Amino acid sequence: MATQNGKLMFSNPSTDGEQPSSLSPSIRPKNLILTLFGDYIRPRGGEIWTGSLIRLMKLLGVPSGQAVRSTLSRTSQRGWLQSRKVGRRSFYSLTPRGQHLLDEGAQRIFLGRPEAHTWDGRWRLLSYHIPDELSPLRARLRQELGWIGFGRLDSSLYVAPYDYTHELNDLFETLDVRDHIDLFTAEYRGPGTDQDIVRRVWDLESLNAAYADFLAAWRPRFEADQAAFADPSHPGPTLEECFVRRFMLVHEYRVFPFIDPDLPVALLPADWLGTEARVFFQAYYDLLTEPALAFFDAVFTAAPPEDEDEDG
Repeated sequence: MATQNGKLMFSNPSTDGEQPSSLSPSIRPKNLILTLFGDYIRPRGGEIWTGSLIRLMKLLGVPSGQAVRSTLSRTSQRGWLQSRKVGRRSFYSLTPRGQHLLDEGAQRIFLGRPEAHTWDGRWRLLSYHIPDELSPLRARLRQELGWIGFGRLDSSLYVAPYDYTHELNDLFETLDVRDHIDLFTAEYRGPGTDQDIVRRVWDLESLNAAYADFLAAWRPRFEADQAAFADPSHPGPTLEECFVRRFMLVHEYRVFPFIDPDLPVALLPADWLGTEARVFFQAYYDLLTEPALAFFDAVFTAAPPEDEDEDG
């Protein structure tokens, strides 16, 4: 995450040469596939025929079946997906690692951090001392601390308003860094305020501007769709349009729960839009759910012609 001219910019990790979706240049086929598994495929048995997946990906701006197959192969090599053959057709499903990845993502997007919103007025501080020869480990630790909800107060000092003991224990076990970590719990005694600490650690101004952009982009569509669904005589979106719209809504919103520290209300600015954006996202998501699922089910359950020369 970075800022440019005061606006929040979201960068994408390396994608091994993946071509972006034509619907949104920032969306890579791998991310589209994982969202399909998390939001649609997993609740319906967790397995999908490659031909159905190719058709869905075409609607989402990836017209090349070969690009889809290549992405499936790379994602499988990384341990997130697995495949099996039924006759000449290939079916893909999540591995346990992929399940865990999507479980964490769904929790964060739809439920938020379970520790959030109730604050006891104390800060949790984490200090690390990792030598330069272990710099990759240090970089990984910093990344994971940000994911959990910590912010960087100083070069090797991170703070959070909540007790993340469970998450930290899992992280320390995974990275084997217990010998390099010190944890503290403290109250801030000044000379500034807790809000001053927040301003030093998190760029809430840019994040709030990004929330404003999200609401400005999606609210007119929501109001139009809401009016169409309420009045049967009003021409509304097709099932296919609802599927694509709901999918893109999730993709554009899902970055926020991973960069928003979900601070207590007492630490947020008065004009904070994060809560409004979360409520809006859930309302629009729910509005589109029934028609979007109806379209997906039609594609997901449709059997290909017997004479189709499709090897999956």
